[in-house]
Amino acid sequence: MNQNTQLPRSVTIQELPSLVGTVIGQSRPITVPQDRIDAFAEATEDRQWLHTDPDRAKDGPFGSTIAHGYLTLSLSTALLWDVLDVTDADQVVNYGLDKVRFPAPVPAGSAVSMSLEILEVQDIKGGVQMRYRGSATIADQPKPVCVAEGIFRYYKGQS
Repeated sequence: MNQNTQLPRSVTIQELPSLVGTVIGQSRPITVPQDRIDAFAEATEDRQWLHTDPDRAKDGPFGSTIAHGYLTLSLSTALLWDVLDVTDADQVVNYGLDKVRFPAPVPAGSAVSMSLEILEVQDIKGGVQMRYRGSATIADQPKPVCVAEGIFRYYKGQS
């Protein structure tokens, strides 16, 4: 649920093409505490000390543990729901990603939010395919922490 004071932008499938080139808005922040990082490390078996050992990480390159890049990326779908609601889509499919980058780290305890820009909307059988750029940021960090182009498909009349 969006705890932002602004609600997601509600549009129909038919309205999506008119939003190409538009930054839709900014999501709520999602905090990434050490226990979430540890759970992700266990789920993915990526237990590198930079993510899981706060004592050792204090003397590391970032001064603390940091979230896995893929943990940050995995939050993008939840953050997208905060920004955009396609009201008449009967089915939504996360179709994939293009051009994923992690320009800056996410220190444990940081809150990640994402802006959403619609890059392209194409007709597909039964609906549309939307390509977007999600730029995830944290406070006091001039660079984004994750920039990814995602592809979602919105279908109408299918379940």
